Amino acid sequence: VQLVESGGGLVQAGGSLRLSCAASGSTFTITAMGWYRQAPGKQRELVAIITTRSGGSTNYADSVKGRFTISRDNAKNTVYLQMNSLNPEDTAVYYCNAATMVTPYDYWGQGTQVTVSS
Repeated sequence: VQLVESGGGLVQAGGSLRLSCAASGSTFTITAMGWYRQAPGKQRELVAIITTRSGGSTNYADSVKGRFTISRDNAKNTVYLQMNSLNPEDTAVYYCNAATMVTPYDYWGQGTQVTVSS
């Protein structure tokens, strides 16, 4: 499975960005896709996750609930992260992740920088 992210950039506080993550390869093995982020000097943390099976259940970090929305387009094997009301604390490298049912069970994208200026 290969993951390619896009959509990062520089935005002012209060602004919005949409990240995209396109999966290719053995996409039929993917059970969930999510977004993680890592700020300088901090550990990587889960932002949002969505299952790829019917229903598409989601889960969000408390810090982004009500501001971020994760969605999927299974036909395009793409997951999106709509980020609204961004604040400087959201500044980080955002990584796309795919969880699969077969080894190695975990794939990562290359990361995309999101910078929110105050």
